This record gives sequence, C-alpha cells and structure tokens, in this order.
Amino acid sequence: MLKPGWSTRHIATELQANGVIHSWRAFLLYHYLLKPRSLKAGEYKFEEAASASAVHDRLTRGDVYVHTVVVPEGFNMFDIANAIQAAGLGTRLEFLKEAQTQTELIRDLDPQAKSLEGYLFPDTYGFTRTQNMSDIVAVMVHRFKQEAKQIGLSGDVHQTVTLASIVEKETAAPDERPLVAGLYLNRLNIHMALDADPTVIYAALLAGNFQGTITHSDLQSDSPYNTYKFPGLPPGPIANPGKASLQAAMNPTKTDYLYFVSDANGHHRFAKTIDEHNHNVALYRSAVAGH
Repeated sequence: MLKPGWSTRHIATELQANGVIHSWRAFLLYHYLLKPRSLKAGEYKFEEAASASAVHDRLTRGDVYVHTVVVPEGFNMFDIANAIQAAGLGTRLEFLKEAQTQTELIRDLDPQAKSLEGYLFPDTYGFTRTQNMSDIVAVMVHRFKQEAKQIGLSGDVHQTVTLASIVEKETAAPDERPLVAGLYLNRLNIHMALDADPTVIYAALLAGNFQGTITHSDLQSDSPYNTYKFPGLPPGPIANPGKASLQAAMNPTKTDYLYFVSDANGHHRFAKTIDEHNHNVALYRSAVAGH
C-alpha cells in the first residue's frame, strides 16, 4: 500500500523491501531520467519481481489493485458488511456505522430512511483501498439511484422499497414476486398482520441476538419490525432488493390471495382462505417429512 504524501525515495525503498524491485536506486534513476511524473498512491499487487520500468509504468498509470465485492439480491447491510470485511476493505463495524448514519445520501428519494438499508444496490463492485467507507456506501447508493431512474421508481419510494425488500426475502422465484407483492398489499388494505418471517429475523439482527432460526421470543419481540405483532409495513426495508423485486412492488399482481406457504420445491402455494391455507401447510409438512 503506497500512501499519499510518500516521497519517491520512500516509495522506491518500500518497493524493494517488499521484493517488487531489485534496486531502489535504479528505480529512482529511471524515475528522474523520465522527467518526473507523479506516482499514484494506492494498493498494488505484484505477483513477482518486475523491472523498474514496468513497475514505474504501473505506478504512474495508477493501476491499483481492485477488490471485488459481490452483493447478491436480498443481502442486508449486515451481509454486505461481512463481504466488505472479507474483501479486506475495512471492518464490518466501520461499514455498518456508515450504512446506519449516512441517510442524507438517500434523503431526496426517501426522507423517512433511518439507514441505507434497501438502497445499497445488489451488484458486483470493484473497490480499491484508496476509497474509504463513505466512498463505498456512496457508490452503492449511486448504483441504486441509477436503477431507480431506469425503472421509473416514483411515488412513495419508502413504501415501495420496504415492500420490495420483503418480497425479495420471501421468494427467489421471479414469476412469484408480483403475486407476493399483491398478496401483502391485500393484507395491508384490510389491516391484517403481514406475518412475514424475514421481518422478524431482521428485528433479531438489529437487536444482535438472531440465533439462526426464529424463536418464540423473536415472535413476541416488541420490535416494530415484528410484523406478527404489529400490523402494517415495518419501519423500513429489511434487505436490499434487486430490480425484479422493485418492479414487483411497483406493479403488483391484482389477486384475492391472502396466504402462501412453501411447496418445498422452491415455489409457493397460494390461498384465498385460511382453510385452503391450512391444507397447503399440511401438504408442505408432508413433503418435508417425505424428504
């Protein structure tokens, strides 16, 4: 890592100390013979020792090492924080501090946002260690805004993104997403509890006590994210939805469905009445027992 403000001699000795070049003196001589061009700070990765000219060329171009961070659809800020730390770009706590405080980045679209959850767009990113944590979250939010503009996201953005985040966590099947969105809107319209497991999990994550499965105490939690206990949408998104889930929340399917349960094969069975739903639950339990 070549830090801003280092002298050319400091850089040259650092390169030699790390086995990148054989002679810092030769590197300096080459640098001054070329009529000095600035050497750019940053992290560089050299697989083996190279000539002074080759190394010098990379440093003047600023060909810094890029850390790839993959953010799948449905990752929440805690998942992203772990990915950032695994990529060597900083600690998870540093990322979470930015994600939980830099709400001015999204204030124009969602004045109600309590964090950047929902607005850290899923994508494959390339970050360098010259970018600080504020830069990293800003890039992700900028990517969200690009996508939001492209799909025409408007109206109550807070509600749309919150609903989209629940849809994203509830089903991985693209064809089901508009249906799940429509079903949840039906529940909202009749003031029926959403009963969405992913929101309960998120409440436990925020409290720092998620055990890997939903417990009885989780379902009794007084968190406003507990949609078994409190009707309506949770206070904000519970994950970062991708394009398909955002579009599903923007254009939900008009349906009479109020219930759904897994079919144990990656999809769901939908029902209009509690009796139908109980039958589908029995089918699910039978399928799981059969495995």
